[in-house]
Amino acid sequence: MIVLGLETSCDETGLALYDSEVGLIGQVLYSQIKLHAEYGGVVPELASRDHVRKLIPLINQLLEQSNIEKSDIDAIAYTRGPGLMGALMTGALFGRTLAFALNKPAIGVHHMEGHMLAPLLSATPPEFPFVALLVSGGHTQLMAAHGIGQYELLGESIDDAAGEAFDKVAKMMGLAYPGGPNISKLALQGSATAFDFPRPMLHQGLNFSFSGLKTAVSIQLKKVEGQNREADIAASFQEALVDTLVKKSVKALKQTGLKRLVIAGGVSANKRLRERLEADLAKIQAQVYYAEPALCTDNGAMIAFAGYQRLKAGQYEGLAVTTTPRWPMTELSNPNEA
Repeated sequence: MIVLGLETSCDETGLALYDSEVGLIGQVLYSQIKLHAEYGGVVPELASRDHVRKLIPLINQLLEQSNIEKSDIDAIAYTRGPGLMGALMTGALFGRTLAFALNKPAIGVHHMEGHMLAPLLSATPPEFPFVALLVSGGHTQLMAAHGIGQYELLGESIDDAAGEAFDKVAKMMGLAYPGGPNISKLALQGSATAFDFPRPMLHQGLNFSFSGLKTAVSIQLKKVEGQNREADIAASFQEALVDTLVKKSVKALKQTGLKRLVIAGGVSANKRLRERLEADLAKIQAQVYYAEPALCTDNGAMIAFAGYQRLKAGQYEGLAVTTTPRWPMTELSNPNEA
């Protein structure tokens, strides 16, 4: 089965073709970072319009480089949610319309399920069950994954997600959007112990809160204004956030008794986070798994693969186009019981 995956949940237009027999056979990705950078964040209306402009050129590029005809596509998977309503709608309408024209089944995929399953596309995929740390611009969650569609929420952010915290702190410091990579780059020049920033809710269950950390950084920036301490602040902020994510992940593994951690989402590309996870999980004889670097950010491959998992079990969408901007993963069904 060849599945076309469409990802348009936010500011990246990603398309990919996944073949159940040979794996990923091609993908293309267009990022809107330059479009939104001057505004310091994503402008939903601009994002939607750009998806409309890019979808047809990108699918033509993907088909050509993969040497695939439209008629070879067996099914279409598109991001149904969560995400920005307008951005989701462009991909959903495009995918559902193309499926109708080709007389092929289509299915709406959960964006974060796509992220969580992306490491299964790697050369050494994790086996179920595992704990998943999902860290992106809009989500920070710990999930116990017992199988496809068998997810238990262990903890989540009660305010800003980790990616949002990176972006907002970067904006405070006058760094360009997106904040995560720029904070990390600046942090290499600073000391992670220069400032003792708080680790919010570290000893309070498995939920996260990063608003207090963000406020602490804001206060410190005013105190050291003009002292050229930005690199130290970046390094200390990153260390506090990473320390919180790592210690909560270790706690989740101990609580569930599991020995495998999957980390997915844009923040999973953070080098310091990977270093700390590998070191701390080794101490408890646990193993960490990541998606390939190209699959950490939003992409069509994760949507194609997640869609295949459900399509092969007979799940598909009707003609009505449905988007779900807010969609808890715990509401997803087990495709083997469908």
